[in-house]
Amino acid sequence: MIRYTWIAAIALLILLAPRLETRAAEVPDFIAAAIADPNRPDADRQRDANRKPAETLVFAGLRPGEQIAELMPGGGYFSRIFSKAVGDSGHIYELVPAPLPTAAADAPDFSARIKAIAKDPHYGNVSVVVEPYSQLSVPVPVDMVWTSQNYHDLHNFPGLDLTVFNQMVFAALKPGGVYLILDHAAAAGSGIRDTKTLHRIDAEAVKREVLAAGFVFDGGSSLLKNGDDPHTAPVFDPQIRGRTDQFILKFHKPAQK
Repeated sequence: MIRYTWIAAIALLILLAPRLETRAAEVPDFIAAAIADPNRPDADRQRDANRKPAETLVFAGLRPGEQIAELMPGGGYFSRIFSKAVGDSGHIYELVPAPLPTAAADAPDFSARIKAIAKDPHYGNVSVVVEPYSQLSVPVPVDMVWTSQNYHDLHNFPGLDLTVFNQMVFAALKPGGVYLILDHAAAAGSGIRDTKTLHRIDAEAVKREVLAAGFVFDGGSSLLKNGDDPHTAPVFDPQIRGRTDQFILKFHKPAQK
């Protein structure tokens, strides 16, 4: 019985091999080259296996020459990849929230790391825009607005209305432009309950908020799904950090509203 089980397993792998090769071949050269960029920090490269940047960019539909606005880029994990993927004819606008008026004088500067990338000559098509998110504005209409692992944080900005915020994102996009949201999944049906405590959000809550702003839902991806995540621990918990269950949602701005 064991022998036949192994034979069946090997036969299945042989059948799947062409499909796996096809899937790998579907990653365009310009994206593969952006991931292989030798100027990316080793710390970023070590996270690639879990974050699957190539597959995620393919799902998003990113193309050379595009203008991209990235919300809250953090340490710039995707920023460097975007820069190389869109090439010299494209541009990346890194949107960083301005410090709140009530912030302490010694509060951390969340724009420092991304400003360092913008100053790096290897990423000359990167600009940093620091502004209050209550008046979100992008210098030019963009092809894509991207936010990864931080849409939930918008719920914790004092006085920020997510309906209005998503309408501003809508206005910043060209007709047909993509709004890509990747975030840590909360328990189904939990809505926005865990945005501050666990730094998670229910994907269905995100969909409701974004659709209310006039977007069309294109679909979701299970690339970063982790069925072993119980959704009960904060995303910074060492036992789950870097391996959380995550969703990717893709929306677009209709050609005419």
